[in-house]
Amino acid sequence: MALLGQGEIERRLGSLPGWQQRDRAIVCERVFADFVTAIAFVNRLVEPAEAANHHPDLSISYNRVTVTLTTHDEGGLTEKDFDLAQAIATLMAP
Repeated sequence: MALLGQGEIERRLGSLPGWQQRDRAIVCERVFADFVTAIAFVNRLVEPAEAANHHPDLSISYNRVTVTLTTHDEGGLTEKDFDLAQAIATLMAP
């Protein structure tokens, strides 16, 4: 899968509120009411990640979950990252 150019990355980020680029990854941080709710959100990430065979890097700190996506094999951002980010954004919608 081909790496995306910076212009394409910026265009795609425009349709993903709450996501931002950090180096060769896109990142979204979400704060929940408590630890249990944060873990429930992480558990909901399993199905779309497995279906895409593309797995986010996750950081959990009490009620705060940071989701980082990059295509490690390609060394940067690809279509796979934005497809999974869109699926995750749907899970995060109120």
